[in-house]
Amino acid sequence: MRSNRAALRAGASMAATLPMIAGALALGIPAAHAADSPTRDTLAGTKPAWATAEADKGSASDSARVSARVYLAGRDAAGLAAYAKAVSDPASPTYGKYLSAQQSQARFGATEAQVAAVRSWLTAAGLKITGTTRHYVSVSGEVAAVEKAFGTQLHNYAKGGRTYRAPSKSASAPASLDGAVLTVTGLDNAPHKAASKDQLPPPDAVFKNSGPFSSYYGSNTASTLPSAYGKKIPYAVQGYTGKQLRAAYGAGGYTGKGVRIAITDAYASPTIAYDAATYAKAHGDARWKTGQLTQVLPSDYTRTEECGAAGWYGEETLDVEAVHAVAPAADVTYVGAASCYDDDLLDSLSKIVDNHLADIVSNSWGDIEANQTPDLAAAYDQVFQFGAVEGIGFYFSSGDNGDEVANTGTKQVDTPANSAWVTAVGGTSLAVGKNDKYLWETGWGTDKASLSADGKSWTDFPGAYTSGAGGGTSKTVAEPYYQKGVVPKALATANSAAGNRVVPDISAIADPNTGFRVGQTQTFPDGTEQYSEYRIGGTSLAAPVIAAVQALGQEARGGKAIGFANPTIYSKFGSRVYHDVTDNPTGSGLAVARVDFANGYDAADGLLTSVRSLGKDSSLSAVKGYDDVTGVGTPANGYVESYRRR
Repeated sequence: MRSNRAALRAGASMAATLPMIAGALALGIPAAHAADSPTRDTLAGTKPAWATAEADKGSASDSARVSARVYLAGRDAAGLAAYAKAVSDPASPTYGKYLSAQQSQARFGATEAQVAAVRSWLTAAGLKITGTTRHYVSVSGEVAAVEKAFGTQLHNYAKGGRTYRAPSKSASAPASLDGAVLTVTGLDNAPHKAASKDQLPPPDAVFKNSGPFSSYYGSNTASTLPSAYGKKIPYAVQGYTGKQLRAAYGAGGYTGKGVRIAITDAYASPTIAYDAATYAKAHGDARWKTGQLTQVLPSDYTRTEECGAAGWYGEETLDVEAVHAVAPAADVTYVGAASCYDDDLLDSLSKIVDNHLADIVSNSWGDIEANQTPDLAAAYDQVFQFGAVEGIGFYFSSGDNGDEVANTGTKQVDTPANSAWVTAVGGTSLAVGKNDKYLWETGWGTDKASLSADGKSWTDFPGAYTSGAGGGTSKTVAEPYYQKGVVPKALATANSAAGNRVVPDISAIADPNTGFRVGQTQTFPDGTEQYSEYRIGGTSLAAPVIAAVQALGQEARGGKAIGFANPTIYSKFGSRVYHDVTDNPTGSGLAVARVDFANGYDAADGLLTSVRSLGKDSSLSAVKGYDDVTGVGTPANGYVESYRRR
């Protein structure tokens, strides 16, 4: 499962791409504010790529209402990016010299004078101030006032069969503010939200797996089913547990003691404490201690119906249980957003940074890159930079739709995983054998074929592509320094000769056919709410697993924060601390047999039997060395311990 903003983004243009912001966001430095006139500075990236002359439907009504956020650049935006890089680079003399939240704000945050000047400018234009934080000033007002404030006209544009409002040219701010404004969001009203989707159905309707199962990979051969790739295949595992994952990824005796991991999603499961405790007891994980799991929640929730709030409960459940299974002594703080919209998700991330709620942050949500606008990218990157300065690392799932062609018609990566300031986590199919022995991994990519009516063959084997780990080359983010010399040139230059960011960075188990078992309270057909368990996957699983492994690494280095991990992750490339994952680790095709309830919960309506091929991720391939399915690979024995030497 992975929560994905693209799923419910009504009318979104799946073919749109964003203009390259030359080197700016890739290094975390705000795009230069070019002179719009002698008295105004352009806020680059505030006109969406889809607001074209061909799509222009005329001026927006002057009386229409607009809500926007003016993000503050702070007193030294370039210095923030430079310090964030230096403090994260093992080769830098400043490496690991983190600042506290208070110190980072005092050094790089907006001054009182800057905030006052921005507020004065906005109110003078006729806008109402609706909120002020250390990161932004939020405003509302009529279109006419917005146009006056930002030096642009708001027009209506056709987009994906719908009409949305957007600036006809980039917004600008008075030059007298002297660069105090980073960007403005909300001038366009196309949906900017995330939505629960794919592998996990909403928990308000029960979902259970049917057997037969394997207890470990290959333990139960489907001897009565047709062969695949010239041999009998095993039934899918019932779902790996923490013991098996810890063994696969070299946890050793480390437990994450003394480390705090934060998890962000939208909303909050009302049964998470019960579910997590029940699951841990059932599978031999350490008992949750008093205060070990905490939640930081907004006072009010919004857009609960639009965002499908109940559908986010399963995401939180998976993240919390996976983290605890791999790092059972780590403290976990769940930070829920008020809705699935970007503004609220950004607020959750900022809450973690402003209060330094954790050193490691797992995030299992995102969107396609074509739906990300440069103004939002700048706002996200600023939060990630402040986190890096404080020693906080952000881990984002890379996506569950491979190269996104089958999903959107356009080859692209996902965001915020495409940010040069986060660790993008890709996915694998994992084989753990008898006695918890690591056997192999492939890149996660699934072809599915159903059992024929006579039960003697697989229909159109290997079948159709269903899902796989997100990855590929960004079209909007320049190649970060830490990928140079590691990422093959052909990947880096796939979209421009100058080179771009390639996703992912590292990977872990994601394939729901070799997935993780979770336990959650669900609503059964008779209306009762009961705890039940099922197998789940997606890069939503990979992200918390890697976050938990990083917690083990932080424990190994005596508790000192790893911070933004990418420079360190890439510095270990080519060593034995990684499993170098390929799509063909055994020399022949790999697949598992899977049996599902037709109705999702019992055999009353029959069973559905299929074969799921492994290592078939759209146009992406897991090969020797770095690749765009698994990055540098997955943690092996020695990975956790390698942090002890730094």
